[in-house]
Amino acid sequence: MRVKSSKILVVLAVAFLIVALSSVAVGQDKATAQEVIAKVREAASTLSKTGDLGPFKQEQGPWVWKDTYVFVHDCDKKVVAANPTHPELVGQDTKSIKDTRGKNLYPDPQAFCDAAKKPSGTWIEYWWAKPGEKEGSRKISYYLGAKGTPYVVGAGFYDDKATIAELSKLSSKK
Repeated sequence: MRVKSSKILVVLAVAFLIVALSSVAVGQDKATAQEVIAKVREAASTLSKTGDLGPFKQEQGPWVWKDTYVFVHDCDKKVVAANPTHPELVGQDTKSIKDTRGKNLYPDPQAFCDAAKKPSGTWIEYWWAKPGEKEGSRKISYYLGAKGTPYVVGAGFYDDKATIAELSKLSSKK
């Protein structure tokens, strides 16, 4: 009887460890606000220097990581200029893009572009499907203008608790 109880405890302990370790690994696959800010700043700088949208259209490229990616809007044409995971959005009128709840993401494209081109950029909250999912989750994206170009670069992360005010403080730090 004791041997069976010991075996059951070992099996339960191993099962618990597997679940605990897999949830830690999954947690590491989620982009953070700090990573999003750093990637968007890097992408804006790169686009400023090169003007090349090509790398921002590559699904396996340097601008896709963890559960997110960098995307680009053209503020002169008011369209999506590059999106590595949703190529069907490229060329689409910015004003027509809706989240999974039907809310227009950019009701005033000019105000959006003006805010994103400020030195600290801007944040927008909306509902978007995570990679591989159909249902929307709360996503918050950071946008920053690429100096000397008509482009605004963005990337987001999925989070239920972060506030725009907290994130704005974070992105206003250099």
